[in-house]
Amino acid sequence: MYDGEFAEIYELFYTNRGKDHAREAADVAALVRERCPGASSLLDVACGTGAHLRHFTGHFARAEGLELAEDMAAIAARRAPGARVTVGDMRDFALGRRFSAVTCMFSSIAHLSGQAELDAAFACFARHTEPGGVLVVEPWWFPETFIEGYVAADIVRAGERTLARVSHSVEKDGVTVIDVHYVLADPVGGARHLAERHHLTLHPREGYERAAARAGYQARYLEGGPSGRGLFVAILPAAR
Repeated sequence: MYDGEFAEIYELFYTNRGKDHAREAADVAALVRERCPGASSLLDVACGTGAHLRHFTGHFARAEGLELAEDMAAIAARRAPGARVTVGDMRDFALGRRFSAVTCMFSSIAHLSGQAELDAAFACFARHTEPGGVLVVEPWWFPETFIEGYVAADIVRAGERTLARVSHSVEKDGVTVIDVHYVLADPVGGARHLAERHHLTLHPREGYERAAARAGYQARYLEGGPSGRGLFVAILPAAR
């Protein structure tokens, strides 16, 4: 998942869909500095192709990314040349350094299944957060806010390339199963179809709050957020 051609399609789609990564990064930086005015460093976990990371480099003296998919990490490194990007799993990574802020955006946290994996990830986040530092996590939908059978459809154009994306989402055993179909077309290669399936866990709100508390954070859920799914903003107390 998210390697090879699908990493390129992901980049093509979300770069041209109109998502304002610069504004989102600025808003997150503001949230961090409201709680930690002297914040100077940030780690973006599950940074994908670096869409947020490239902008975080303009808000923090040191910004780094962590990404599990090697091909996406390579794109992120090219896109944000001033940031170090490490290939790693959010459930078990050790960079040997701490940051004023740790972020996990665009519902990437939902790729984890169950409370144990949430706990493991938040524990890793805490080990990489400076005392007094801030964690920002953008969740997936909660069980009660997910829309069964949801269909999304978009068309983006980049130069002579056109990409159509249609997805259909259903819930199965507490997991969102998303079937995604792409039609990619250009004047030379014509049109071709690709498909993939994603599984995103519908963690309850209290599951995130429990994981944050167990890791030592003081967490608060904020409504809204970049995608309407809210944000968990947590502080790691200076005295531990």
